[in-house]
Amino acid sequence: MQLLDIDVEERAGWTVIAVSGQLDVATAPEMRQVLKEAQYDDQQHLIVDLAGLEFLDSFGLGVLVGGLRRARMHGGRFVLAGPSRRIREVFAITELDRTFQLADDVAAVLAARAPQE
Repeated sequence: MQLLDIDVEERAGWTVIAVSGQLDVATAPEMRQVLKEAQYDDQQHLIVDLAGLEFLDSFGLGVLVGGLRRARMHGGRFVLAGPSRRIREVFAITELDRTFQLADDVAAVLAARAPQE
C-alpha cells in the first residue's frame, strides 16, 4: 500500500487534487510537486480534497501553506475540502483553520463558489 495516493482532475474551472493516506515527512515532497505543477500550469484555483487523508504532520501542513501562498500570489483560490474531524483538529490546534478556507466537501465548493477570473 502506498503511503499517499494523489488524483488530479479538472472540474468546473477548478483543479481538484484528492489525497488519501498520509501526508507527512515521507510524502510531502510528492504532494509539493503535484501542487507546484498544477499551479505553474496556470491553474490557480485549487481544491485539495482531504476526505481520504488519515494523517497529517507539520511537513504536510507546510506543503499546504506553500500552496496557499502561491495561489494568493497569483490571485487564485485554494480551498481544503472534506477534512475529517481528526484533520480539522490539527488545523484548529495550529490555528491554521483561521488561515485556510475549509469546506465540508468538494461538491459544496463547486456548487457555491465559481473561481473568480
